[in-house]
Formats: sequence, C-alpha cells, structure tokens
Amino acid sequence: MPVRMTIADYGVGNLHSIRKALENCGASPYVVDDMRKLLKADCIVLPGVGAFDKAMEKLRPIRDRLVEKLDDAIPCLGICIGAQILFQGSEEGKMPGLGFYAGQVTRLKAERVPHMGWNSVECQDQIFEGIDSPYFYFAHSYSGRPEEDVVIGTTDYYGNFPSVFLKGNTYGTQFHPEKSSDSGMRFLRNFVRFAEDRL
Repeated sequence: MPVRMTIADYGVGNLHSIRKALENCGASPYVVDDMRKLLKADCIVLPGVGAFDKAMEKLRPIRDRLVEKLDDAIPCLGICIGAQILFQGSEEGKMPGLGFYAGQVTRLKAERVPHMGWNSVECQDQIFEGIDSPYFYFAHSYSGRPEEDVVIGTTDYYGNFPSVFLKGNTYGTQFHPEKSSDSGMRFLRNFVRFAEDRL
C-alpha cells in the first residue's frame, strides 16, 4: 500500500509537479486546500510555492496543532517556502511562522538575488543515499538561519547557507527536488522510503 502524502495547497502556484513526482516515486499523494486535513494526514508535504505570509495565513488556524503533529514525529517534507515557514519568522513577511525550527528566515547576502538555477548541496544524511550528482535546482531570495542544530546540508552561493534541515522526522530543503531531474527524484524516493519506515 503506497504511503499517503498530503500536500498543502496554500492557494498559490501549480502543485502538479510535486504531486506527479511523488506519485512517480511510489507514493500516493493528494492535494488539500482545507488545512485541517493536514491534522489527519499520515505524511505531510509543505510545497515550495507562494509567499511566507500567504502560506501562514492559510495555516494559522491549525498552527499549534500542526506543530504538535510535527513534535509527535509525523513524517514531513518542507520545500523552499515550505521549509521557511517551519521557522519562527521571516524577513519576507510579518506573520509568525510555525516555529518548529528555532531561528529566522533572512534575505540572502549575495551580489545576485534571487538565487536561481542549479547549485550543489553538501549533505551526508541518509536522505542523499544513492544520489550521484549533488546538483539541485534553486529559486529563492531568502533562507533559514536556525538557532538549533538542525542543518544537515549546505550550499555555497556568495558564502555558505543552510540548504537541508532535519528535526525529528521533518526534513526541509531550500532547493526544489521536483525540479531537480534525476537527483531530485532519487531524493524524493528516499523520502518516500523514509516515511514508509516510520508509519
């Protein structure tokens, strides 16, 4: 039985690519625009579309209960903005984040912003098992700066920034695995297996 993955629709962007990618990796993904359904999910995906405040506006009514689920070690994957909303807040917006990761999201200190295109990720975690090429696709102007030991991967763009996070069973990636060709698909297959092992 494929693991059911609930993808949160914040109301912005096309979620077809992440849903199709997870399906191709052996999961049974479905998209919900009623955020309360996340509270009954077996596995949660916070996708990489939208703006910080827009996403948190949708999640605000279930914020505390959602964090309780993450604390209870439900498998979760946050991608780009989906990883950023796991932090306490962001320079991009005014609303508080989920606060699951301690720390803030700050604007990249780089000569060229946004950071767009392919870049390498240094990560030794099991989630990168079998990945032949470390290059993934990025599209962002902000990145999480944690105040706790949750960074498991970094990327060099005018200096290093954290690009992969892990706390409990919640992974966050600043890159978009669904747009990262073979490496991204292997990453997602690893996450599907990770989720299956914990259910």
